[in-house]
Amino acid sequence: MNAANRWTSTLLHLAAATALWLAACAAQAALPIQHWTASSGARVYFVESRDIPMLDVNVDFDAGGRRAPADKAGLAGLVHTLVKAGSDTSSEEEISRRIADVGAQLDGSVDRDRAGLSLRTLSSERERAQAIATFAEILQRPAFPAAAFAREQARLVDAVKEEETKPDAIASKAFYRLMYAAHPYALAPAPETVGRIERADVEGFYRANYVAGRAVLTIVGDADRALAERIAEQLTAGLPRSGGAPAALPAVTQPASQTLHIAHPASQSHILLGLPALARSDPDYFPLLVGNYVLGGGGFVSRLYLEVREKRGYAYKIYSYFLPLAQEGPLRIGLQTKKEQAGEALARVRAVVDEFLARGPSAAELKAAKQNLVGGFALRIDSNRKLLDQVALIGFYQLPLVWLDDFPARVEKVSVDQVRAAFARRVRAEHLVTVVVGSGEN
Repeated sequence: MNAANRWTSTLLHLAAATALWLAACAAQAALPIQHWTASSGARVYFVESRDIPMLDVNVDFDAGGRRAPADKAGLAGLVHTLVKAGSDTSSEEEISRRIADVGAQLDGSVDRDRAGLSLRTLSSERERAQAIATFAEILQRPAFPAAAFAREQARLVDAVKEEETKPDAIASKAFYRLMYAAHPYALAPAPETVGRIERADVEGFYRANYVAGRAVLTIVGDADRALAERIAEQLTAGLPRSGGAPAALPAVTQPASQTLHIAHPASQSHILLGLPALARSDPDYFPLLVGNYVLGGGGFVSRLYLEVREKRGYAYKIYSYFLPLAQEGPLRIGLQTKKEQAGEALARVRAVVDEFLARGPSAAELKAAKQNLVGGFALRIDSNRKLLDQVALIGFYQLPLVWLDDFPARVEKVSVDQVRAAFARRVRAEHLVTVVVGSGEN
């Protein structure tokens, strides 16, 4: 291990040691998120945190799976991977070496809404300057080498083919198809759609979607406002320029309730239930969050766990969660159970959901849910990386800058009536879809 990497390892241990202190501070004081627009048009969100000499930077684009053509599903993920595969002046190996030499870390993710790239670096001048310069280079001047394109396309095809043998992946893809039909949220890569992608598609998608005016830059860590402004300019000034807003997407429509059985040789049935339910900016967010803790999000104390696993032993694990997106993201309820008891387990899950929709949580359940959500809130922002993720969500979805500050109070204000009303609006039984993989039925 070289000196830079040893230093990084030591600092990461120090970061863990200060986590509780950071959490306590976060709970006692407002989070000072600074926000401005760079000269490139990028929106910038900055939190100064001097506790450790580290800097975390994230750049998000409205370049998730929903922006890919249906016949080339998988394009968004392929572009995201290839952005890191070298620039017009540096090879993939050179990029990796320069990042490693200063103990920095490149990461990123892509989902249905957004594609993001992130950098963690030491804040000392030499290390930070080299890491930021390298990050700017791949963001603004990716080369999409032909050899890397062929390699990553083949890897993606192989990965998709492997997924098509796994019951959980089969269930998830079918679940989104039932929920979203022709909406882009239903899209998932298939061998044939990935095979249609050409290198020109990658370049075109990058130029159309990785644009300065729609970039969202989040900076958290050891820097002042002046330095954060310089970093924002350096990372976004050379991004492609866009001639206008992205194409409008169709509205999400509610599906008709239906159940799809998919045969599979797995020893257990994989079951998913849900429907499109919650957008990030929805005023029902907090009542649904609190209510879901009671329904299936609270682990060992949730109703689904107690009724389906604890009392009847139908499943080792059962859960529910809302996944809010730019448009209505899903409520997802999932479990695995023995094939011979899949019907009984599913019937019990539906009975628990119906009961919750009819009556909502009890006063005692609501109190416990709020205590756990508020008590655990500090763990959402107890490190620079977690704070970066939370602020990036605020930036991308244009939530109020005080969203994190207000979180505990808004949870505390939720009432039983509000939970019941929110679930009545967003979770209607006539729209719930169900997928059972491995039931033995067709």
